[in-house]
Amino acid sequence: MTYNPTALEQPAQIAVGRHRFSIGVPASAAPHERRFPLTPEAVSILTSKGYTVKIEQGGADVIHYTDNRYSRAGAVICERTSTLQCDIVIHLAPPTVADLTSMRRGAMLMTLFNSGHGYTRSQIAALLHNGILAIGIDLIRDSEGHAPFADILSEIDGRASMALASALLADAVAGKGILLGGVAGINPCEVMIIGSGIAARAAALSALGLGARVRMFDSDAYSLRSALLRLGAGIDGSAPHPHVLHNALRSADVVIATPISRPVVIGADAVESMKHGVITFDVTGHPGVTFPSLPTVDLAIARYCDNTLDGHRVCYINAGSAVPRTAAMALSDTLISMFDDLVVCEGLANAVKITPGVQQAALTFNGHAVNPIVSRIAGCRLTDLALFLQLS
Repeated sequence: MTYNPTALEQPAQIAVGRHRFSIGVPASAAPHERRFPLTPEAVSILTSKGYTVKIEQGGADVIHYTDNRYSRAGAVICERTSTLQCDIVIHLAPPTVADLTSMRRGAMLMTLFNSGHGYTRSQIAALLHNGILAIGIDLIRDSEGHAPFADILSEIDGRASMALASALLADAVAGKGILLGGVAGINPCEVMIIGSGIAARAAALSALGLGARVRMFDSDAYSLRSALLRLGAGIDGSAPHPHVLHNALRSADVVIATPISRPVVIGADAVESMKHGVITFDVTGHPGVTFPSLPTVDLAIARYCDNTLDGHRVCYINAGSAVPRTAAMALSDTLISMFDDLVVCEGLANAVKITPGVQQAALTFNGHAVNPIVSRIAGCRLTDLALFLQLS
């Protein structure tokens, strides 16, 4: 008897491929922004997951990584125009109008919004005209309400300002030539911190570790109480009553202004009462508000730090840009997690629709201004993004 086998249908596995985005990282077009968003290690992780990462030639020189390091990690080293044509463009400072015009229509721009500081009407118009999905990464919130990008950058600002203040005080030429923490028989320096948020706590922790005396001021009693409980003994906390505040200013060796719910303004008279050689930092992101009479020194641009400018006191700003590689490592870790979430959403527009934390960080979407500050800068109508997505 002859056996004739019959071919039967066999089940086959069907794999649904997810689109892996291309990520472009051009060099910063702004001299005040030295932070670079991706390290070679981060690029290696992203490329291993299927992303295409394009880095502008020489873009990471500011954090002392060579193009060769990125190339070995899997990045494509290319001209600026190629990075701007990617699905996602990461540019921390406000991009120029020319850069925004070069971006692909409907692409995503990931940037630091900083309450609109640095953005102009023409830049917003370019975002809207190209239908760019602009995301202010410092506005992104997680499921617990934390701001991962803003928080880590604030922590870096706080720690960097304290490290730099210690170095400036110890400088025998430009500073006083003294140790922040003192030694046996010599009083430690006094550090005055305005605010009690993440940047303030990071600065206070560094100052306490170096042996300084720390005084913290904030009108938010709950935030101040939380900071004091976390930092423990060795720190004094107070509401910024004028008399108490001015007394602290007169004896402080270092004064650091950090983000605070009710901004404190220290006028020219109070500044004149401060010690000779006092080190002043402003890490609020809005230079000139706390110390309006002091000229500023941008640490992203300054090559040599002197505590006087034409014989007058100065206020240092942009402390985080003085340690750009640390910022790059911190940003890389957070960006990797975010890109994983974008892949799950299977599309940039879907990421905004599905992820509430990204949705509230959107600045422009499909040619509409969806952030109130953006709409005010552009002079156009504000679109309710949640309602727009629901109806679209």
